[in-house]
Amino acid sequence: MPEPSEHIGRRVRIARIAAGLSQSELAGLLGRSDRWIEEVEASRLSLDRYSVICSIAEICHVDVVWLLGQPYRLTREAGSTAHSFIPALRTVLRRASLILSNHPGLAPTSASADIDRMRAQATAVSRARQKASLSDAASLLPGLLEELNTALLARDRGPERTAVLTLVVDVARNARQTLNQLGYPDLAWNAAEVAAGAATQLDDPIAKAAVAWDRCGAMLHQGSMPETEAIALAALRDLEPLTSGGDEAALALQGALTLRHVIACARAGRSEDAWEHTQRALEIAGRLPAGFADLRFHTVFGRPNVQVHAAEVGVEIEEPGKGLSFVEDVNVADVPSRERLTHYKIDRARALQQMGKAAESVLTLREAAAGAPLYVYAHPMARALVEDLARKGVPSQAAALSGLVRNMSLVA
Repeated sequence: MPEPSEHIGRRVRIARIAAGLSQSELAGLLGRSDRWIEEVEASRLSLDRYSVICSIAEICHVDVVWLLGQPYRLTREAGSTAHSFIPALRTVLRRASLILSNHPGLAPTSASADIDRMRAQATAVSRARQKASLSDAASLLPGLLEELNTALLARDRGPERTAVLTLVVDVARNARQTLNQLGYPDLAWNAAEVAAGAATQLDDPIAKAAVAWDRCGAMLHQGSMPETEAIALAALRDLEPLTSGGDEAALALQGALTLRHVIACARAGRSEDAWEHTQRALEIAGRLPAGFADLRFHTVFGRPNVQVHAAEVGVEIEEPGKGLSFVEDVNVADVPSRERLTHYKIDRARALQQMGKAAESVLTLREAAAGAPLYVYAHPMARALVEDLARKGVPSQAAALSGLVRNMSLVA
């Protein structure tokens, strides 16, 4: 188990004291007992739902990322390798922002690259991220983004600049998702804003909707539910002229943005709204071809992905059984993205724990980690789940649970 100084409970105590609240006052504002907050602060109880963590952060006026203790410095499964690319990513994203704003005096820092080569590299990044290979994606992103920066400086108009801007949107969006998963939501927001700058220059409504989906993702990771909802609803309004005509790309993004809204509602504790919008997303999926999954814009929207999100909703509002069975006649294993499948397995494990099926929860999480280790070991809720399972003990799965604890660096 983590030392008390590393546990979220200690940060809750620091935040509460800084906010001038007693344990009883914070417990009352959260609708919890005094004993509950005592257990959390003493590191005897894990915080295993974003909805609760975000409520504490809001009440105490602290950052969700700080409260979670991200990013996690893992020593196994290429964790340190992935983090080693962060300084370079920060630099190229900063330069991209300046270049897209037409700042004077900027010069190329890399050789000019062929557009087809950059397009192939962008595809490789997207595939790595969808496979949940975070280290591979992180290793490719800095060099590719800098080549795109050089291409932007060299092409100020015409079809070639349009092609480069389109790639910037795509690659910056993949950077946003990779950075969120590694635990850098502030930098992920910067990546989303680079994508937004390129989409604005393209003046393409589909590109703008795709970027709105990424902005929502960045806001969710920072615990900003009202902003997530505002971004999603504005983008959905802008898409209406295209979705009414049955445009497939527009429908996919409409569904994906609806699911962003779903998660914002669930994490804000609005259960009725969350289920209502999940049903709406399922209806949108029904307007798309059978077996559809949006890989073009990275959202993987389709019927299986609605089930992925329903599982998280069920955990966040403590209706795990409903969440796991929301979409009928769907096999989540059919989703063409290891990242999405891993995300589902984490939430399935969380749901099973809520349902009192601890051994099955451990096995599900171990299966998820076997396919995407770094993704699982760096996931805040997976880590909270393992802490809770280890504290309570699962004798029938002691070896599997011990391996998860060790690989998450939850012990020295």
